[in-house]
Amino acid sequence: MTRFMNAFCTYWPRIACLLIATSVSSFSGVVAENPIFLDGAKLERIHTRLAGLNSGLTEGPAVAPDGSIYFTDMPFGSGHGMILRFDPRTRKTTVFTDQAYKSNGLAFDREGKLLSCDGADGGGRCVRRWDLVTGRSEIVSDRYQGKRFNSPNDLCVDKKGRIYFSDPRYSGTEPRELAREAVYRIEKDGSVSEITHDVEKPNGLCLSPDQRTLYVADHNNGGNRLSPNDPEPRRGVMKIYAFPLDENGLVSGNRKTLVDFGKENGCDGMRVDAQGNIYLAVRSLARPGILVIDPSGKELAFLATGPTGQKGVFEDWKGIPSNMEFGIGGDANTLYITIDKSLNRIQVKTHGLHPYTGGK
Repeated sequence: MTRFMNAFCTYWPRIACLLIATSVSSFSGVVAENPIFLDGAKLERIHTRLAGLNSGLTEGPAVAPDGSIYFTDMPFGSGHGMILRFDPRTRKTTVFTDQAYKSNGLAFDREGKLLSCDGADGGGRCVRRWDLVTGRSEIVSDRYQGKRFNSPNDLCVDKKGRIYFSDPRYSGTEPRELAREAVYRIEKDGSVSEITHDVEKPNGLCLSPDQRTLYVADHNNGGNRLSPNDPEPRRGVMKIYAFPLDENGLVSGNRKTLVDFGKENGCDGMRVDAQGNIYLAVRSLARPGILVIDPSGKELAFLATGPTGQKGVFEDWKGIPSNMEFGIGGDANTLYITIDKSLNRIQVKTHGLHPYTGGK
């Protein structure tokens, strides 16, 4: 008994500290030691959605060649939404455009031009290209085989400059013209190819560093409740898939399931780092945060972005992430995360991949 008590007294302080650190990590964004997040790193809020705006959320962060972060302010219901610009050097956020066509996911192409996925419910229902100097835009594509897209959601650009994007339908009263909710690719000549429809409701997507795997988040919540009084939609699949691609960037085999979220909300946006790890913005009310997995689906790290066990979807959105992006240059080890109505950042041990830097 004496030996046991001596051992208990020796190790209990260490155990207690570990338990405390784990508890703090779950509720305040403090991160325990792991291969992705720096020891003791904390989420820093750098922008909060203005009070008085219609209900909505922040989405789609994308880093420009000058290091600034563009992200969307996406309203629910009426309104075009905005695209905002955060400058890491001045720490100021400005409005790039207040006519954003309900843009959701953003990305920069190989020429450093801004691309947006414009949604439904009064939005553009297209992939659009923006001139950063004039603020003007042009439609890159809004149809597949002559039919309007459902509601382009998220996108990424490969090393050849081709644009992969998801086209689910979560909300909007516009008549649907396409029966499928699929992943498409806009070719260099402007034509559109269907990459896969082997998914119920595609959301976030990204390419592996070698461009031989397309990762897709299947987030089938059955639709989108526009008010708390709307009936609960019939939910479907909440999974992360890996689709093998051939040398032409087309699906060349059966998909592999990397993560199955079961009955919980799954992944919204996603990114890969230079090592090929996949970062997932998990909207689960039981475990909201950034989940990092390797290409086999093994969990490497988790960053809690809010309290767990939330019950009210509309009353308690605090802490639910939507998307993320890596900085560049001296900011390359910063991960920017849109959470509910805010833009946040945290230091990481890795860095991302960007098409206009040749994939580095």
